[in-house]
Amino acid sequence: MIFLPEAEIVRRDLDRDMVGKKIKEVDVAVAKVVKRSGNRATFANALAGVKFVGLERLGTHLVFTLDNEQLLVLALSPTTSVRRNANKDAVEADTVVTIGLTQTGQLRLIDPKNEVEVFLVPADEPLTETVPEIEEFGMDPLAKPMAWTDFGRKILAHDGKLKTLLCDDRVIVGLGDIYSDEILFEASLRYDRTGNSLNTQEVRRFFRSVVTVLNDAVKYRGTTLESSPFVDPAGNEGSFQDHLQVFGKHGDLSPRSRQPLVRSKFAGRWTYYCDQSQV
Repeated sequence: MIFLPEAEIVRRDLDRDMVGKKIKEVDVAVAKVVKRSGNRATFANALAGVKFVGLERLGTHLVFTLDNEQLLVLALSPTTSVRRNANKDAVEADTVVTIGLTQTGQLRLIDPKNEVEVFLVPADEPLTETVPEIEEFGMDPLAKPMAWTDFGRKILAHDGKLKTLLCDDRVIVGLGDIYSDEILFEASLRYDRTGNSLNTQEVRRFFRSVVTVLNDAVKYRGTTLESSPFVDPAGNEGSFQDHLQVFGKHGDLSPRSRQPLVRSKFAGRWTYYCDQSQV
């Protein structure tokens, strides 16, 4: 599955591997994923013979610059897998789009829930107009370094619970449960504290935890769990799951307090934490 660290890993890999390559043909297996660009044939025909000339990431959206004055947007969902394959490789179930290149194989998007969106927009128009959801994205600590004071002002402006804020793309984009729980443990903060209840020391600790956890997740090439089966474009699993401290570990001893970790239902999902050291 893809969250912010995984999206950054995919961006880095595809930036090295895809930029400069030319599209030969496109096969769309699920029409709904390209509906923002019309039907399957319209989308496929618009990409034939086009070259990738650049790539950036906006939240969990990958935005390719093309040589035909258009942008190709891959609006990744948590259930999306982005793969680079040889033409001869067996096509995996749930492959929704295949972009064949004139050389070096294919780019495949796999999504069992068909939640990924793939579409073209004009390169000469503001992305916030053609892709309006981008304007609502919150902080992106992997893309835009920021001062802890700026981070603090945004967090202190909210009276929502910290776990809710971390899982809200309008506050910090692309985290989800795993990274939220790890960040809160690293910061020694409970999931049900409110943003506006933090003192200065806690804000600084919270900020450092966000930066540390996300950068470590990228360093270890993402998190691959049975419930969250991420693989990179080459098909390799991540290893950050070997460094998780609380997520999915209820009953194990806390690395900090040496008391058993616990879990509680919050917003309909399990939240994992140390009841002794997170306050």
